[in-house]
Amino acid sequence: MRKIDDIAGLEALYGPASDASLRKVAKRVTPMYRRWIEASRFCVLSTVGAGGTDGTPRGDDGPVVEILDPGTLLMPDWRGNNRLDSLRNIVTDGRVSLMFMVPGDNIVVRVNGRAALTDDADLRARFVQRNTRPTTVVVIEVDEIYAQCPKALLRSGLWGRDDSSGTPSLGDILAEMTEGEIDAQDWDKSYPERAAQTLW
Repeated sequence: MRKIDDIAGLEALYGPASDASLRKVAKRVTPMYRRWIEASRFCVLSTVGAGGTDGTPRGDDGPVVEILDPGTLLMPDWRGNNRLDSLRNIVTDGRVSLMFMVPGDNIVVRVNGRAALTDDADLRARFVQRNTRPTTVVVIEVDEIYAQCPKALLRSGLWGRDDSSGTPSLGDILAEMTEGEIDAQDWDKSYPERAAQTLW
């Protein structure tokens, strides 16, 4: 396998970036980008730290982030499994990327920036859901924001298909990883009720 190990060699394979791909980049959240992000209930948060990289899905009942001002996004950290992979990375490094998606729309909006965590009571109070506050809030300083080409979603047909019929359940995966210590059927049967009680 030939490894591409220099930027000039890489760029020679692809040629120059299109004009539109460069001009769509903003340093702050513009009115159009605001409208798009406020429609998004789901994003993927990517972080980097001493232990490596991490990508995690984030979703909410309403906008997945609040736009505090054109340069700042707020993301509540709702209950999860307490692995804290992304949060540990944010504490130690802070570099983040977010990919916002809206079902049915083939555009993906990317935000690159720096993040910090806070347990500030006033910021946590902005996100009360069912009498519950998030433990922390991720405060994201926007370095750049841009819409990505829709070709990946068009190629995959992501919003127009359901390929889930043959995929393993979470219980199946846990049973495999614990060598049967966790029973797949029991896990899958009880999970929806457990999840409903701990969404927020």
